[in-house]
Amino acid sequence: MTTPVVSIAYHSGYGHTAVIAEAVRSGAAAAGAEVHLIKVDEITDEQWQTLDRSDAIVFGSPTYMGTASGAFHVFAEATSKRWFGQDWKDKLAAGFTNSASKSGDKLHTLQFFQTLAAQHGMHWVNLGLLPGWNSSTGSENDLNRLGFFAGAAAQSNNDQGPEAVHKADIATAEHLGRRVAETARVFTQGRAAA
Repeated sequence: MTTPVVSIAYHSGYGHTAVIAEAVRSGAAAAGAEVHLIKVDEITDEQWQTLDRSDAIVFGSPTYMGTASGAFHVFAEATSKRWFGQDWKDKLAAGFTNSASKSGDKLHTLQFFQTLAAQHGMHWVNLGLLPGWNSSTGSENDLNRLGFFAGAAAQSNNDQGPEAVHKADIATAEHLGRRVAETARVFTQGRAAA
């Protein structure tokens, strides 16, 4: 059985998004993937090579001013070297983000990640969860409590540190990691059989 390689390329300004990145890592590892956490603002040549050999890349960033952080945008522009050679074509991609507001225009960040993936010819893996906390019987502790479909979205109060990241958002990110790893396993087995 082929072990899928999943890399999480992320930026975290204050530590909240790093908690979500770790949750994605945990979920992917629990599903049997080889997982790498890569801080895009500290990326090395070796880590670029890890991304190149990955079956799936999960993009992550806080949402600042309605889009991914400046550090993530610098990384995204640097991927143009891979774009020219279509080095990431047919890899899987997914994404997650965090902001202080319940909405906070997080969808725009996830759509930015989707567009980046599409330009590279990657296949997007969505969250695959129904929305939680949208009925009288729902709870803020439901998976996907913020009701996003494109990827995992988290809300962290701006006056609290990373230790206060909501447990439901952590669990939702773990779900995304598992889903990416399981999808990557299907893709790698399919390629091996073809």
